[in-house]
Amino acid sequence: MTNRTTAGQFMSELPSDSRQARQIVRRQLIAEAVMAEGSMRIEDLTDRFGISLMTAHRDVDELVSRGLFRKTRGIVTAAPTSLIESSDVYRSSRQAREKAAIAQAAMTFIEPGQAIFFDDSTTVLQMAHHLPEKVPLTVITNSLNLMNDLKAVPDVTLLGLGGQFYNWCNAFMGRMTIREIEKLRADTVFMSMSAILDDVAFHQSPEMVETKRAMFDSAAMRILLADHTKFERRALYSFAALTEFDLVIVDDNIAPEHLERMRSKGINLMVAPVDRPKAAR
Repeated sequence: MTNRTTAGQFMSELPSDSRQARQIVRRQLIAEAVMAEGSMRIEDLTDRFGISLMTAHRDVDELVSRGLFRKTRGIVTAAPTSLIESSDVYRSSRQAREKAAIAQAAMTFIEPGQAIFFDDSTTVLQMAHHLPEKVPLTVITNSLNLMNDLKAVPDVTLLGLGGQFYNWCNAFMGRMTIREIEKLRADTVFMSMSAILDDVAFHQSPEMVETKRAMFDSAAMRILLADHTKFERRALYSFAALTEFDLVIVDDNIAPEHLERMRSKGINLMVAPVDRPKAAR
């Protein structure tokens, strides 16, 4: 089966009345296609995804604005890896099953009536569709994606943190955001980071580190969500040692040596079982 057939069939299976969902998934697929090949002609995207040239340009322009692509004379080229890995479009398409498992496990630590910080990470975003089961809740977040997902949920008091908007992560960060966070106190913060090295959490954005740190300092309980690939990556700016978190939730694809090492250091761990597809007979 060719990539073109796979993409076309996948798009046709999405609900026809969910325009925004189709747009988000299509842009994720376009991002993956260009990243895989390095560069592509925009006309090729129209053929592969069964879309008009105008729609292809609109999708590409949005991905360019997020730092994923460069567009020159009808050719789309993937941006440097550090920019790609920062983008919420890229992050949302990675380790989907692992993130879903971790998010499900994290719901164990939410009780009705709590006030909770949620960061902009795509792993934390996976918790959104579970939250109606735990209402009433006060949700505090800098993530525009999470705000949009929760804005119509009954019995959720949604506190959106303003500040400077960063398109590449679809979130608010910076000094204004931090000042708002510092005025608040929450029961719990759920967050994720880009990388874990020597049992220290790292991120490639200094603004993101400062914003997440403000949430960390303003919450009574700190929970880190980290799929197994975070232990295979590097990022520039250190955030906190894993021992500073009350709990670290990982998926069961993590290497045993990582689990053994962290437990030997007294890091409180929870391992979430990943729902794996059944093998075809």
